[in-house]
Amino acid sequence: MLKMQAASEAESGRTLSQWLDSHIAGIPLADMPYAPFIQAHDAAKILPDFDLWDVWPLQLPDGSVAQIAGGTIWMILSAPCLSDPGARHDVARTRMLHKVGDVWNDCGNLFPDDLNPGTREWSGAAIFDPQSATVTAYFTAAGRQEDPSRQFEQRLFHTQGRLEVIEGMPKVDGWSDPVESVTNDGSIYIDLSKDQGRPGHIRGFRDPYWFRDPATDLAYLIFAGSLANATSDFSGAVGVAAANSAGKFTLLPPLISGDGLVNEMERPHFVMHKDRYYLFWSSQRHVFAPGTSPAPTGLYGMVAPSLMGPYVPLNGTGLVVTNPASEPRQAYCWQVLDTLEVISFVDHWGLEGRSIDGDPALNRSQFGGTIAPMLKIEIEGTTTRLRGLA
Repeated sequence: MLKMQAASEAESGRTLSQWLDSHIAGIPLADMPYAPFIQAHDAAKILPDFDLWDVWPLQLPDGSVAQIAGGTIWMILSAPCLSDPGARHDVARTRMLHKVGDVWNDCGNLFPDDLNPGTREWSGAAIFDPQSATVTAYFTAAGRQEDPSRQFEQRLFHTQGRLEVIEGMPKVDGWSDPVESVTNDGSIYIDLSKDQGRPGHIRGFRDPYWFRDPATDLAYLIFAGSLANATSDFSGAVGVAAANSAGKFTLLPPLISGDGLVNEMERPHFVMHKDRYYLFWSSQRHVFAPGTSPAPTGLYGMVAPSLMGPYVPLNGTGLVVTNPASEPRQAYCWQVLDTLEVISFVDHWGLEGRSIDGDPALNRSQFGGTIAPMLKIEIEGTTTRLRGLA
């Protein structure tokens, strides 16, 4: 049983940390942490008829990846291969895969068709309790079932199911009715029922990641948010909510503010390493505010001595991994595991300087829609190093 305490107590000694233009201005032009080039065999689809993208593991409460039936379980967003890969976000479902050795086995959609209170499922997290065989899945419900129009409202939900292994294949069923994990009242983060932004610049209240602070045994959700009452239209942040006695979470001010710098700090997640709190996220180069220093699409991160901060950018800039300069779109949405392995998906690879804008055939043919080769990083204090492929 997790200890619970009031959110105000969890806020004691709080320091708001900021990600600033002065940080990314230090991103070097040489000796960048470039991932290896993705080749044609790397982009071979796991599921030929489906595009797959954001991927996350089934984790134990301590953040390690659960070992199930001789392998590991992964959740991944999926959609049928459409002529425009960008349309996948409008029909996204969460799929479950079982990885045994180098083989990925498809377990089908994670949730029943009628479970999601939204119109599509966006990224989240999944936690496994071995004693009860219970999976708690946190997910983003985008849109609302009662409104079929294309909209970008995002709400955070969780549900529980029971994991079974049948003839070597994992299955989760018996899902409970989804509970809204936390209610966004618009006081800290923009209320997306009122202001959703626009395509290419949408507001955020998504990507929940569950984390138990080993120092206090308290549970938290962190997420990609957009700040209310911001100084800029580019108001991305890593939001946080603390577990409360009602079995839900209470919103707190953000852990990291990107106000004035960036619109999206996507898929935030924690890794504990040598008693320090490493907070990672992904940002694309087009979401940085006009007039700020050039910054590539990449995995970024900060480190702190405690969950509430203060956080300082890794490597002085925040940049941990980026794509090759000549293939800036080849992969995206990195997640660092407790082993310091890094998983992501193949985005638009092998463009060789070509643009997908106005070229539907190239847009389709060069979208990978599958899991990218695993990378490996090293961490020493506030410094990281990309070792290459895991």
